[in-house]
Amino acid sequence: MAAISADIKQPLCTYLNRRGQVIRVGVGTPTQTKIPPLDLPRYGAERLCGIRCIATQLKSHTPRNADLTAMAIQRLDALVLLTVSESGFERRGGGATGYVNETYLAHLIPVTQSSKQDNDGQPSWHLSPALSLDLLTKQDFFDLVEGLEAEFRREFIAQHVDVDQDRVLIVGLMTGNMNKGQFEDGLAEIARLVQTAGGEVLQTLRQRRSQPHPQTVVGAGKVQEIALTVQTLGTNLVVFDRDLSPAQVRNLEAQTGVRVVDRTEVILDIFAQRAQSRAGKLQVELAQLEYMLPRLTGRGQAMSRLGGGIGTRGPGETKLETERRAIQRRIARLQQEVNQLQAHRSRMRQRRQKQDVPTISVVGYTNAGKSTLLNTLTNAEVYTADQLFATLDPTTRRLPITYAETGESITVLLTDTVGFIHELPPPLVDSFRATLEEVTEADALIHLVDLSHPAWQNHIRSVMSILADMPVTPGPILVVFNKIDDVDSDTLVLAQEEFPQGVFVSASKRLGLETLRQKIAQLVDYAIAPQM
Repeated sequence: MAAISADIKQPLCTYLNRRGQVIRVGVGTPTQTKIPPLDLPRYGAERLCGIRCIATQLKSHTPRNADLTAMAIQRLDALVLLTVSESGFERRGGGATGYVNETYLAHLIPVTQSSKQDNDGQPSWHLSPALSLDLLTKQDFFDLVEGLEAEFRREFIAQHVDVDQDRVLIVGLMTGNMNKGQFEDGLAEIARLVQTAGGEVLQTLRQRRSQPHPQTVVGAGKVQEIALTVQTLGTNLVVFDRDLSPAQVRNLEAQTGVRVVDRTEVILDIFAQRAQSRAGKLQVELAQLEYMLPRLTGRGQAMSRLGGGIGTRGPGETKLETERRAIQRRIARLQQEVNQLQAHRSRMRQRRQKQDVPTISVVGYTNAGKSTLLNTLTNAEVYTADQLFATLDPTTRRLPITYAETGESITVLLTDTVGFIHELPPPLVDSFRATLEEVTEADALIHLVDLSHPAWQNHIRSVMSILADMPVTPGPILVVFNKIDDVDSDTLVLAQEEFPQGVFVSASKRLGLETLRQKIAQLVDYAIAPQM
């Protein structure tokens, strides 16, 4: 290696497996010749990749931080740097033989939970002082690697009890004139979505750009940081706080070596876990297939039988086209079933309208407490949990109300609906139109707001924006603030000033419910007055 490097006057990198076999040679530094993540052997966070790199350099210096970073990204067994002396070349048999002046040995070391906090998740490595070649050749690499992997395993087990759980790195991009508070609220929300989906958030990376990078969303330096963090923390999933194009997902996966998903895919996964009824499962599957269809393109040669070259040309459709055709047929069948579901619910609503029973739908941001309120008011037994999207299927219950002034009693139908979220993914809006029609066909709406959430004002704006985009304008809306038992006095005063007609309750503590019943009676009177 020293002779070739001296002859071409370029640094040289040779990659060897644990059998001592040369598997890759490149001209350049370890940074320039690093192995793409998808070409590396599959390994867990408790192991190294089974490959070491021996590199030459023509000037004496310790390994640069970029080369050590490349070692960490590839999770190499070790990096050996040989300094080839410029003044020590000899001619032997007509060829140049370089003289190895000094060597350096670097390898990763496990990141403990305490050092992870101190280093902010940055990798830890050991770098030897300058060694002679004789001392380097006495190093037993098998003992070194076995000892390191034993330490990695112990630390991994200590930090990750559930090895089947997704270990997630969240990436947020702040663009343009985006408000920092809203940006941080969005990151907190995507972290909550990941936890609801069953993942463990290990770290969050942030970047500010004027606009997203068309190929990788974030800049090249940040992509490098993501790849390094993935290897350092042992993450197996990267989640972005925005929607990604199919090309962006492919590019990011190729450079990080792990699966990359966007916000919509996380929400779809939660919906798939939550769907219980046949109607809910139908709508979730339809949303997933509509999301997947445009993302089939570009999945590589494995998806096509019509590549380039001898033996690949001929009649017939590609595997990609076959799969797309099958998905399109399935989507058509699901849409037909959803249309039948929509017609069935429409008939049920018409039947209720003939009975002159007023209907009220409870809407609001996800996890605002809609199901808890329905259970408290009607003694229903709808599933409730401190989770996002705990409810997917609408539930309707009768609510008797007595007017305080006259003592007259009426019965209204109260419907719990799926929670809204900021920038509700279009596939969900389209697929859940049968469910969302419960909102547009109601005589009136109760807009429930979680006042204890720091972003409650943004939640109100998001819900009102979704309602404004619906094809049918909903009826009158009563704003009800929930969870007042967890709210400080300043927030309560602010909400009362902004919404003087609002109602303040705690569904779990049964506070303010009588006032809410009287407001519902007034809301019903107002909603049906034009029809009388």
